[in-house]
Amino acid sequence: MTLQHTGGFTVTLVTTDPTPNETEAPASRGHRSIGPWGTAARVLVGAFLIGSVTQGHLSSGFHPWAWVIGLMGFPLVVVGWQRGRASRHPARLEATGPVGYLVNIAVFLALYLTPTYAPTLAVTSDAALLFYGTSMLIAATRGYAGCEVLAVSNWVLRRDDQIGCMLFAPVDTAEHSQRHAMPPDPIPD
Repeated sequence: MTLQHTGGFTVTLVTTDPTPNETEAPASRGHRSIGPWGTAARVLVGAFLIGSVTQGHLSSGFHPWAWVIGLMGFPLVVVGWQRGRASRHPARLEATGPVGYLVNIAVFLALYLTPTYAPTLAVTSDAALLFYGTSMLIAATRGYAGCEVLAVSNWVLRRDDQIGCMLFAPVDTAEHSQRHAMPPDPIPD
């Protein structure tokens, strides 16, 4: 069953219990969902985000809580959320489209912009960059085409849930179209 929200937000629910392969991530089955450009984009952006935090901490002092929250806290929260959601609804989550993109961007901006609206929580700004950057590197390594927010939790839980990712969707869509537009290699005689 597919539910389509008028804002473009799509949620797909399977009404029967899925087999492990229906929810299991393609990368865990030995399949890369992204091509070389999608991989390179994730490596470059992920390295930039982690590098910007590292450079900032080297020049203005090390802030360990940003690293603890970004590399352990946020991933644990997302794994817990995704595990809870999957126990109630085992079907693959597919929250893509404009609303999915906007929600994803809103969450990132809420975490990143804390120094401007909640200075006592400013540590979440660097933590968000570390979490997103590390997740992008994991997504690149594993060939995961979904939003980097779920890269770690999908890996840990062996799932393939999807949330809209405006940043990499154009590259992934172009590569996917190009791969499927190419004729198959001829079989040698």
